[in-house]
Amino acid sequence: MGVFSGHWPSESELDKLRQKVAEMSGRDAQEVRVVVSPYRICPLGAHIDHQVTLQSGQFKGEVRFRVDEVQLPKHISKTNGLNEQIDSSKPQEECKWGNYARGAIYALQNKGNPLKTGITGFICGSEGLDSSGLSSSAAVGIAYLLAFESANGLVVCPTENIEYDRQIENEYLGLKNGILDQSAILLSSYGCLTCMNCKTIKHKLIRPPEVQNNHVGELGNAYKILLAFSGLKQALTTNPGYNRRVAECQEAAKLLLQASGNEEVEPVLSNVEPEVFEAHKSKLEPDLAKRAEHYFSENERVLKGLEAWASGNLKEFGELITASGLSSIQNYECGCEPLIQLYEILLKAPGVLGARFSGAGFRGCCLAFVDADRAEEAAMFVKNEYCKLQPELASHINQGPAVLICDAGDCARVI
Repeated sequence: MGVFSGHWPSESELDKLRQKVAEMSGRDAQEVRVVVSPYRICPLGAHIDHQVTLQSGQFKGEVRFRVDEVQLPKHISKTNGLNEQIDSSKPQEECKWGNYARGAIYALQNKGNPLKTGITGFICGSEGLDSSGLSSSAAVGIAYLLAFESANGLVVCPTENIEYDRQIENEYLGLKNGILDQSAILLSSYGCLTCMNCKTIKHKLIRPPEVQNNHVGELGNAYKILLAFSGLKQALTTNPGYNRRVAECQEAAKLLLQASGNEEVEPVLSNVEPEVFEAHKSKLEPDLAKRAEHYFSENERVLKGLEAWASGNLKEFGELITASGLSSIQNYECGCEPLIQLYEILLKAPGVLGARFSGAGFRGCCLAFVDADRAEEAAMFVKNEYCKLQPELASHINQGPAVLICDAGDCARVI
C-alpha cells in the first residue's frame, strides 16, 4: 500500500511509490494500491496479514506493529492503575510519525471494525513542501484510515471517516481540534467551495458561476491560491496555545449559557445564540469576550463568503478572508510576529484579493487568494519582502518553495 499526502501525484511519482512498496513487500508492483490524501486549505471558518510495516519518505526508521494489538491513547499514561494526563506543552511520543497509523487502528478498533489484514506501506508527502498549517496531520490520518479499510475490505463513508480521524487527533493524540480539516479533505470536489456545518455534520458543495470583475470564463480560472511559508515548525500537540484557546471558548460558552438560564446545555459556543452573546458579553472577562467575538463574527463571515462565492464576487470573498485573518490576530490572539508579518506582506502584494493564516496560526504558513494573472509577481514580492524581515527563518525554507502557487484539488481516495 502506497500512501501519498499532498498534491495529486504524477504518473512517475506513482510508479516510484509502487516500486518502493513492491521492494518492501516482495509483491508485484501492479498489486500495490495507492491512497491519495490532499492537504487542506480553508479560506474561511478558522477555529470554528496482522503485521503493519511502514516507512516514510520524510522521516527515518521503520514502524512495525500488529493490527490486533490494542491501541491506547498516547496522551494518557497509566500510573498505578490511575490515568494521568501528560503535560501537552512537552514533546511526547505522539510526535513520532508512526503514531498516526496506530491512531487509525485505535479509531477503527473503537467502533468494532474487524481488522485482520495489515499492510506494508510507504508514506510520503509533497517533496520539498513544508506542510505546517496545511493539516498534514489530518491528511496522514485519513490516508492511513483509507489504507487499512481498503486492505480489510471495509466500506466506510466519508462522514464516518471524519469521526474516525477526530478520534485519532482528539482521543489518541490529545489535540482538542474540531472536524473542519478532515471534512475538507474527505468531502471536497474540484472547483467547488465546500461548506461544512461542524455541529450538524452536514455539508454542501457550492459550484461557482462565471466570475465578476471583468474576468473571462469560470471562477476557477480567475484566481490562484498562494501559500507563503514562515519557516516556523512545531507540532500542535506540543503547543499549549491551541488547546488553551479551545478551553477559553468553552469557558465563555459556559458563562453565556448560565447568564441566559441554559446552564444544562453543553458549554460550546455553537450552543449559544448570537443574541445571547450580544446581551451578555459584558459579563465576560476581556479575553473570553474576544474569543467569543471571533467565533460569532467568523460565522457571519462564512455565511457572507458563501454568498460571495456563489455570485462570483471574488473581491468581496477576498475581503472576508482578510477580515478573518485580522480577527484571528486581534480576537482569537493566535499567531506570532513572523506569521503576522507574512500576513501583512501578503496584503501588500500585487493582485492579492485576501489573506489569512492557514490552520491554527501558531506555525506554518499563510494563504492568499490572488488574481491568476499576477500570481507569479505576487509570489516573488512576498518571498523578497519576507526575506528582508525574517532572514533566518526564510533560510530554513530554502530547500522548498518559499511561496507556492497552487489550485484547489479533489478529495482523498484510493486509486
